[in-house]
Amino acid sequence: MKHNEIRIKTCPRCGKIYSDAPALSRADNKTLLCPDCGTREALESIGVKADEQEQILETIHRSMQP
Repeated sequence: MKHNEIRIKTCPRCGKIYSDAPALSRADNKTLLCPDCGTREALESIGVKADEQEQILETIHRSMQP
């Protein structure tokens, strides 16, 4: 029988508490990050500036709201 457990984690990059599936850091390929920091690292890797990253994350968050 499966157990539905919610695990609360703290992102080592931003300090945010999250319970979603973690992202694997592109920096060391070991560290687990919050989904937002994972997205930021991916966007940084293709040269997206910080202000545009935040706009993209806001769009993602809006699209996930009921």
